[in-house]
Formats: sequence, C-alpha cells, structure tokens
Amino acid sequence: MAEGLGARAAAAALLDAVLGEGRMLSELPDAEGLAPGDRARARRLAEEVLRRVEPVDRLLGGLMRKAPPLPVLNLLRLAVVEMALGAAPHGAVNAAVALVRRGKRTQHLAGLANAVLRAVPANPVLGVQKLPRWMRQPMVHQWGREVVAAIEAVQALTPPLDLTVRPGAEAPEGEALPTGSLRLAAPGQVSGLPGYAAGGWWVQDAAAALAVRLLAPQPGERVLDLCAAPGGKTMQLAAAGARVTALDISPARMARVRENLARTGLAAETVLADALDWQPEAPFDAVLLDAPCSATGTVRRHPDLPFVKDGSELPGLVELQARLLDRALTMLRPGGRLVFATCSLLSEEGEGQLAAALARHPGLAVERAEIPGVEPGWWTEGGGLRLRPDHWAEKGGMDGFFIARLRVAG
Repeated sequence: MAEGLGARAAAAALLDAVLGEGRMLSELPDAEGLAPGDRARARRLAEEVLRRVEPVDRLLGGLMRKAPPLPVLNLLRLAVVEMALGAAPHGAVNAAVALVRRGKRTQHLAGLANAVLRAVPANPVLGVQKLPRWMRQPMVHQWGREVVAAIEAVQALTPPLDLTVRPGAEAPEGEALPTGSLRLAAPGQVSGLPGYAAGGWWVQDAAAALAVRLLAPQPGERVLDLCAAPGGKTMQLAAAGARVTALDISPARMARVRENLARTGLAAETVLADALDWQPEAPFDAVLLDAPCSATGTVRRHPDLPFVKDGSELPGLVELQARLLDRALTMLRPGGRLVFATCSLLSEEGEGQLAAALARHPGLAVERAEIPGVEPGWWTEGGGLRLRPDHWAEKGGMDGFFIARLRVAG
C-alpha cells in the first residue's frame, strides 16, 4: 500500500468501528500487517478525529447536500483533521480520494470526495466540540457554562503524557508539575524513552497520582488496592514502602499489573477476585478504592467515550460504587483510612457518593490533607478533592477525578 495509506486506512477503520458500531478504541485490535509506527499513527489519527467530529461535520455540511455513507464520511473527516493539524493539503486529499476509490462500495464516490475536499480551506480552523447532553447538562448545573466550555477546550487538545518517577531514577526531560508528576508534551514511543527499561517510572496522569498522595501510605503499612489495574497506584504504594495487596476482577487487566510490577521491580501481592466476595485474612491499615465509573473525566484521553456511552449505565455504576465502598470499609482495622476515587466529572459518582457514605456510616469521618501543588479551591465543601480537566489548562489540563479520604472510628 502506498506510503501513508496503511495508517490512514487503519484510522478510518477504527472510526467506522467507534462511530458505526459503538465500540471503544480500547476494545479494537491493531490492524494486521502494519509496522508499529503506523499502528500508533492510526490510533493517534483516529483519536484526533474523534476530538473534532462535530466541528468537522459543520464544515463538511456546508459543502455537501447530504452526508455520504459512513466509511466515506470518516475518510473526509480524517483528511480535514489532517489539514487542520498542518498536513499538506494535497497529500491528505489525495490519500482520502485513493482510499475511497479502493473500496468496492465507495469507489463511485471518489469524485465527490475529491470535489468536497478541494473546497476545504488549506488550513481549516475547527471549533471546539461540545460534550453530549447527558454529560454536559449536569456539569453546567454544577459549575456553569464558562467552566464547562473551558473543560471542552482542554478536551479538544492532544493530552500530554504524565509520568510518576521514583526518586533518583533515570527519566526523560519534562516539566515537573507542582504535585510531583513529570509532564512530557511530545513523548513519542513510551518504551523508547530514557529510563523505561530500568523501570524507574510509569505512565500515570497527574490527577490519578493524587489518590495515593492523599492516602499517604507509610513504610510497612498493609494497604489494599481495590480495582488495581493497570497498576499505577499499586506501584506508587509499593514505592512508598507499603506492603501492598492488589486486587482486580479482570484476568487480562491483572496481567498488566503483574507486567508493570515486573518492569519496575516493585513487589505486591496480586489477587484475582471480586472485591464484593473476597475476604482478607486480616484487616488492613488502609484501603485505596479507585471504583469503576463512567470515566467522564478521561474524555481528553479517551475521545471515543462520548460516542459510545449514553449515560444509561450510570445508575448501575453508582450502585456498584456504593456497594464497593461499604465493602471496603469492612476490610479496615479500627482507625484505618480509606481513599475513594472515581475518574468522573459527575457529582453522583463523587460528591454524592461521599455524602451518602457519611450518612450510612455514623462513625465515618472525612479528612483533608496537605498535598503539595493542590490548590485550596479544588477541595469541596464536603471535604473531597474535585479535579477538573481545566485545572492547569495552561499546562495541558488534567483528568477529571473525585478523591476523598475517609477514616473509620478507632
């Protein structure tokens, strides 16, 4: 296949699966027969298109009487986004037209694709894509339209790469964030970065890393990491000197935890089980529960999510979170502490869960803690830590998280 067409064809196939079949990118295999670099480029191109579907369709809608079949539309979208990101217009147009012409069911639309794309400005300026109503409406109610617009502006950008680095370990050059994470603007292939093979660091969003910092594990403490995969928090806990038990229900995801522990040389007991059924031999000093959630705080890293989910799973997730939280509290020793976290921007998965837990458990108390780099305005009235994508917007933003530390009666 001509230079560049393989990655573009793979990117278009990914878009067809997400936008046509409602499948998450994480569920889709890489295209066969492509070099690693082309596979990575295909994923990257698909993600860039998903961040801009709405503004691209507005532009294309003014150039066509009606939308073509989805495979052709996705190739048009891909070409427009490539041009918007600085690609040579003739290359992006010619590649899209060639791919339309190669499809048996689309070849008759090659002329249309050519005419439409040549009418697109050489460097199209695309607006910001809005979140779907089921996400956007409750966020507007909670923070107002200006904040939500700022969140959407951050989510339109390619996110940087954050690393958690062990003290003294070799690491790539990057910006040290106030909370201690290392941020790389254009990292390239992760496995090729300095220090990767030595295992002195791992990929972890700066917001996600704050859950362990709020828990403040101490050397020798017995700590349970519930829903542990892919293992970033497990490694943080182990690096702090805690005796860690990492539990997850998914065999595939637990395999990733073990792989990450092996690469970094850190130790933790791994348990494959359902947290609602598993019974520890003895209570723990601390528990970290990063509960399953809507993942609405990770749209900047997972731009396919708004096109695949519709909010219908939210009530079930909220119920599961409450059950997991109640179960986790039973695994603590008297006076032990628990950190509850969700990568959600929806209050029912954060502030609401905290208030409900305090109402269900009279002896439970919420605690704040001094964490370097955490701004006072990020703490909620109820005592939780609310992190939003527009925090650190000038640095590239962060994932949306809600994190709270709770202590049981002694």
